[in-house]
Amino acid sequence: MKALILVGGFGTRLRPLTLSFPKPMILHQIEALKAAGVTEVVLAINYQPEVMLNFLKDFEAKLGIKISCSQETEPLGTAGPLALARDKLIDGSGEPFFVLNSDVISEYPLEEMIEFHKSHGGEASIMVTKVDEPSKYGVVVMEESTGQVEKFVEKPKLFVGNKINAGIYLLNPSVLDRIELRPTSIEKEVFPKIAAEQKLYAMVLPGFWMDIGQPRDYITGLRLYLDSLRKKSSSKLASGSNIVGNVIVDETAKIGEGCLIGPDVAIGPGCIVESGVRLSRCTIMRGVRIKKHACISSSIIGWHSTVGQWARVENMTILGEDVHVCDEIYSNGGVVLPHKEIKSSILKPEIVM
Repeated sequence: MKALILVGGFGTRLRPLTLSFPKPMILHQIEALKAAGVTEVVLAINYQPEVMLNFLKDFEAKLGIKISCSQETEPLGTAGPLALARDKLIDGSGEPFFVLNSDVISEYPLEEMIEFHKSHGGEASIMVTKVDEPSKYGVVVMEESTGQVEKFVEKPKLFVGNKINAGIYLLNPSVLDRIELRPTSIEKEVFPKIAAEQKLYAMVLPGFWMDIGQPRDYITGLRLYLDSLRKKSSSKLASGSNIVGNVIVDETAKIGEGCLIGPDVAIGPGCIVESGVRLSRCTIMRGVRIKKHACISSSIIGWHSTVGQWARVENMTILGEDVHVCDEIYSNGGVVLPHKEIKSSILKPEIVM
C-alpha cells in the first residue's frame, strides 16, 4: 500500500525551523502509515528534496519503509502533486492510497479508515474533525448515518454543520483520472465533483486534531500528541523524579543532575541537557546543548543550537538551526534565523536576521 504526504513549500509558517530541515511532524505521519500497512511513502515537495531525503534515510532503514520524493518545479496546490506522482502511486493493484497534509497532527486511525473505505464502496474517503467555530473553515456537510458527503460550504455565515476537512484522505486510483497536471485544489475542485456523484464519504476523526503550521500551534500540537500518548499508557513517555507531566526524551539524549523537565517537553536525539536546567512546554531538536541552570519555556530550540548558562528563553522564542545563545542572555519571543550568535538580550518579540 502507498501514501503521499503533501509537504509543499518552504514551510514558511514555521520558519526559521524549516530553512534547514523538513517539518518534524512528518516522522509521526510516516510511523502511523507504516503501522497501517503502508510500504512506500512519496513526499510531494518543491524545495530541497536532497535535504529531506538525507534526513529521512536513517528513518527509512529503522522503520523498513521506502521513502521517495516527487519534486514540483512550480507549486501545484493540493491536487496537482497527485497527478505529478501518478506513476509512483499506481502499481496496478487497484489498492487505494493515503494522502496526508504535512501540517496536521492528530491521532491517525488509519486501519479504521481502511475498513471504513472498504465498507462504503465509494471512490474516496476523507477524515473530518469537529470544530467549535466552523465559520472560520470550509464545512463538510454529510449524511450522519452513512458518512456520505453532500457538499462543502466555505466559511458559512449560517450554521450548516461543525465538521471540517482534517487533511487525511484514502483514495481509489481512479481519483487520479480526475486530476490534471496543473496547479489545482483537491478540496475546491476535485472533492466537490466526487461528492456530486455521491462517491465521497467522510469519517469523523476520534481524538485530537491540530493544524500545526504556526509555531504557537506546534507547541499546542505537541501537548495534544503527548496527552494522547498518556491515554494509551505509551512506553515512549519518560518517567522519573525530575520529570513533571508528559515528556518524551530520545534514548540518545543525556540529562544532567538536578534538572526539572516538563510538562509538555520533547527532547530530540543527541541532546545534552546539563545540570540544573528547567524545561517546560518546549521542543528541543536534535543535537542541542543546554548549559547549566538555563531555563526554557514555551519555545522551540532548533537543531544543533546552544543555550548558555543561566540563560532564560521564553514566550515563543524560536531558534533556527545552529543558533548560539550566550550565557545569562534573556530572550522574550525572539525568532532567530539559522547560524546566529545572540550576545545581547531580546527584550521584546522580534525577528533576528
